[in-house]
Formats: sequence, structure tokens, C-alpha cells
Amino acid sequence: MSKVFLNPIIVAIDKNSETEAYQLSKELIGNIGAIKLGLEYFDTFGPDGIKKIQSLGIPIFLDLKIHDIPQTVKKTIDTLSSLRPAILNIHALGGKNMMEYALKSISKKSPETYLIAVTILTSLDDNDLQIMGINIPIKNLVSNLAKLAKESGLSGVVCSSQEIKMVRDICGKNFKIIVPGIRPNGSDKNDQKRTMTPKEAISLGADHLVIGRPITESNDPKNAVIEIINSIK
Repeated sequence: MSKVFLNPIIVAIDKNSETEAYQLSKELIGNIGAIKLGLEYFDTFGPDGIKKIQSLGIPIFLDLKIHDIPQTVKKTIDTLSSLRPAILNIHALGGKNMMEYALKSISKKSPETYLIAVTILTSLDDNDLQIMGINIPIKNLVSNLAKLAKESGLSGVVCSSQEIKMVRDICGKNFKIIVPGIRPNGSDKNDQKRTMTPKEAISLGADHLVIGRPITESNDPKNAVIEIINSIK
């Protein structure tokens, strides 16, 4: 397992073709920090598909957002830990007990893996929470969940760019902040509601930026990455 992050850029690759995902990952080696492989990829190609990308020697963020009762989460991570991903995430909304069970498993099976808690998806906003009957602002909920993740011993959280500074102030400099919903200037927001440019997110204290379509759907993915890196220097 490689966990040497060359830079903050994590490229989200959810391809229906294992060959395309492999070739794109290979093309971007030496220019990005990690590859994020999520549910679509994992459900289609399974552990062998993860191992194929790992064979390139690039860190893998296994983005499965695991969320279930504590014992089920522990058993799931017992199995997934054999893949030794650089980063693995679970849902903070599963609660403190679930997060502690998850940490116990990953610490025993793959101690080098960063276990990260997802707070609130960047596709949601305050109105969405109200529809679900959650009547507190997203920032307050993210704050509570970030504190809970830290208390549970996790390495960090996934949050939107709008919560970066707040989480950094609450959880300290060594707590990892991974930020999706990053859109370079001129990019489409797609299904993201809480977005920010790479430079803005880094300046606020983000450790890693998850960027997908602005890179993967570009006519020149490698050049798109280089432009993003240059924009945050």
C-alpha cells in the first residue's frame, strides 16, 4: 500500500470500464496525490478492481461511506482492510459506537489506513435537512459530527468547503480535512450544492481536494490536473 501523497489532489474515478479507470490512473501518475474509487467502481469490479489500480503504486481512497450497526461495520472493515487502502471512510451519522468499532477493526488489520468520517454530503443543503426533519443548520451538524469523529479517534473528516475553517478551528491542525465538491473556475457544479475553487479550499486549510468530472471528463485530464496544481501554488 502506498500512502505517500504527492500533492492534495485526489481524483475521483467512477468508470464503468476497468480498463478506462486503469488507463486514466496510469496517465495521471506523478501529477496527483491519490485516486478515489467509490461505490460504482467497487460494486462493478470488486476487490480485484481495487487491486488493479493499486498495482500502479498510487494511494487509494476507498470511498464506500460505510454506515450500518456497529458490529456489521466492524465485520465489513475486517474484510475490506485486506485491501489496505490509504484512506477509508465511514458515515459519522452512524454514531460514536459505530466509529469506535470501525477504528478498532482498521487499527488491528490495516493500521496505516486513515479512517475518515463523512459528515454531511455536499449534495445536500439546509433545505434538504429540513425536509428530512433535521432542524439545525448544516454547519452546526457538521461541527457536532467532526467533534464526535475526533473523540472517536478517527484521522479526520470529509466535509464541504464551507466548513473547512470551522472544522480546523475545532479539531486542530493534525486532523485531516478531505473536501469534495471542488470546482475549478469555469467548471459545472453538476449535483454539488456546496462548492469552492481549489485555491480557496487550500487557503482555508483543506488537506485533500476530491475532484472528479473537471478532470476525468476533460479532453486532456493530465493538463487539467496541472492547471489545478498551478492554481493552488
